[in-house]
Amino acid sequence: MLKKGTKAPFFEALDEDGNTVKLTDFAGRKLVLYFYPKDSTPGCTAEACDLRDNYERFVTLGYSVLGVSRDSAASHKRFIAKYDLPFHLISDTNLAVLKAYEAWGEKKMYGKVTEGTLRTTYVIDEQGIIVDAISKVDTKNHTAQIIQGAV
Repeated sequence: MLKKGTKAPFFEALDEDGNTVKLTDFAGRKLVLYFYPKDSTPGCTAEACDLRDNYERFVTLGYSVLGVSRDSAASHKRFIAKYDLPFHLISDTNLAVLKAYEAWGEKKMYGKVTEGTLRTTYVIDEQGIIVDAISKVDTKNHTAQIIQGAV
């Protein structure tokens, strides 16, 4: 996991509409960059819906929200439409962003060791510095974790 106080790694990837999204697009703004395993699974849906339900709060506090998973753009489009998500999702099928942010690695599930997405959230300030890093995500109350750690 990347440490607080370090510069956020540059990224460039496509969103659900095929538009290029770069870290520099958020220069001068605060960003909640969250990494999640898979669209429409119970934990990922709970997390996305918690962020959706509190989206106006993030906007009021000056934050943009951006989700990242290895799902396809088409999957992201369906996920956004089904749950009325007001923020963009990055399709990182080549794992470049996930690996740059140390959100890809070994994990244990039901006693089996596999490689996959490590549910992680970074809060990045206006200068591109990581001001909070959350690895133990409470999917149903993630907004409270983010606000508590970053404000």
